[in-house]
Amino acid sequence: MIRAAIFLLGLMLTPLMALAVDLSLPGGAHQLSVRSSAMDSYNLPSGPFADGKVPFQPYEGSLNRQTWRLDGTALTTLQLMSPLRDQLEAAGFTILFECWDKTCGGFDFRFDIEIVSAPDMFVDVRNYRFLSAVKGNAEAVSLLASVNRNAAYLQIIQVGPMDSDAIKITPDQPNIPAKQVETEVQAVAALIELLKQNGHVVLGDLVFNTGAAQLDKGPFASLALLAGYLADNPEQRIAVVGHTDSVGSLDTNIALSKHRAAAVRDRLVEMYKIDPKRIQAEGMGYLAPIASNLTTDGRDANRRVEVVLLSQ
Repeated sequence: MIRAAIFLLGLMLTPLMALAVDLSLPGGAHQLSVRSSAMDSYNLPSGPFADGKVPFQPYEGSLNRQTWRLDGTALTTLQLMSPLRDQLEAAGFTILFECWDKTCGGFDFRFDIEIVSAPDMFVDVRNYRFLSAVKGNAEAVSLLASVNRNAAYLQIIQVGPMDSDAIKITPDQPNIPAKQVETEVQAVAALIELLKQNGHVVLGDLVFNTGAAQLDKGPFASLALLAGYLADNPEQRIAVVGHTDSVGSLDTNIALSKHRAAAVRDRLVEMYKIDPKRIQAEGMGYLAPIASNLTTDGRDANRRVEVVLLSQ
């Protein structure tokens, strides 16, 4: 538990500096793309999808688009967005519109607004949050955050006067506010609460190479937390269940998913000294999807490893 909390709390904030706005992202975030235009147009979303479209406010000026990825995080979209919202307001911006997946309009909203193409930005239509903010008549910022099974993605679009600077990253790392520390600890603890409440939970921070069964070296906060729970409950048994998307044959996917589950089981046994008799490793292939395999986001969500509580 302590090790997992320390891992998450170690994600210090990295500031993003610009003339118009000074933001900070988690220090573990790395930039995937940046595209700037000295003179361009941007339709800033100003409301949810309704009557067949998303309402917007048009802007012209210096336009900057950036995307960022944060690997192995247990933060929610609200925990990612809330500090950025506070910083925008502190910089004199007014929040024009804010929503999350269903209140935005789900699939329709996501596909009616400007989003940087994959692989530089991924949006899970069941787990995203959007915010637009304005400052005066010439400056605007939109933020889009989405979390999938092993990473968080953030898109930042900034539009301002012709001579405004684009958002840039600097190496300084200010301290995490006490309120944010408390929130991140709660996010770690929520994994076990979900497991006890629902009987199963997705280990969303695990990383495997595409089409491979080898588990990345980590560290993974979810495994540290799960190991702590098993150590505190020596009679509890679990099944680690691998799942895949529908690309390839059923036999191949069942084998891959079982090998991935076994890799997680081995990590719990070897690193955390959990009795192997208490952990089953199973593979379901593509037989238990949680999203459509017809979309990139859906296939990404279906590639997962879950933990299932077994009767004692």
